[in-house]
Amino acid sequence: MMPGKMFAGTMDEMDLIERHILMLKATKDNQPVGIIRLSELLNIPRHKVRYSLRLLERDGLIKATPEGATVTDRYEEFMTELSDRLDELDARVELIRRQIPK
Repeated sequence: MMPGKMFAGTMDEMDLIERHILMLKATKDNQPVGIIRLSELLNIPRHKVRYSLRLLERDGLIKATPEGATVTDRYEEFMTELSDRLDELDARVELIRRQIPK
């Protein structure tokens, strides 16, 4: 359980980011792929799939085609940058953890 409500927004944001990443990877692995198929593959409601796809398209990571969504040329670069940012986040969390008295 989280201490108070201080981190509730952080955890919600992490869940959303995780869903977007799963959606992006599933799109790459199954492209072209539609909303119904992504929903089935990931066991995520269609309205959440639609929302994630809209944000991924807005960020230039996927494109909509008549056959379904496909990833753009930015996919590999984004995944590399994401991995680097997560490494930075891990390091920062560890620094914070060290400040908690035992």
